[in-house]
Amino acid sequence: MLRKVMAIDPGSVSAAYAIVEEETFRIVDVDDVPVVDKMVDAAGWSQIVEFWSPDRAVIEQVSAMPKQGVSSSFRFGMGCGLLRGVVIACGIPVEQVTPSKWKREMGLDADGEKSRALALRHWPHCLRLGRVKDHGRAEALLMARWFLEKTSKQ
Repeated sequence: MLRKVMAIDPGSVSAAYAIVEEETFRIVDVDDVPVVDKMVDAAGWSQIVEFWSPDRAVIEQVSAMPKQGVSSSFRFGMGCGLLRGVVIACGIPVEQVTPSKWKREMGLDADGEKSRALALRHWPHCLRLGRVKDHGRAEALLMARWFLEKTSKQ
């Protein structure tokens, strides 16, 4: 049976996730994390995680951005914590990876449009990557692919 890996590009209002099967790299699902009142909808997120029941999750290990306001940093941290907490509460093993590590190993930098372009090369028929603002979805897909490639070599 193929493993399903969920990758999460975190945030408070702009988080995205992707679920990809090992070996074939087939997209099971890719979308934005549900939001209610400018915060991750923990109940809706929990339903998604439970429905897909991935074998493992990889979450981008992020921190507050320089010059980001205190309330923005707090909201961002809360969103990241909710994402991770729900996945752990659902019993899914979690790995964290810094953006610099997985992006460097995939030949990417901080430019979200480059990530979207690479994801479209890997999955040219994915309609969920059609907008410029879909770079979070693209990065979640690429992070899942990076993780599956990395763990298949071990």
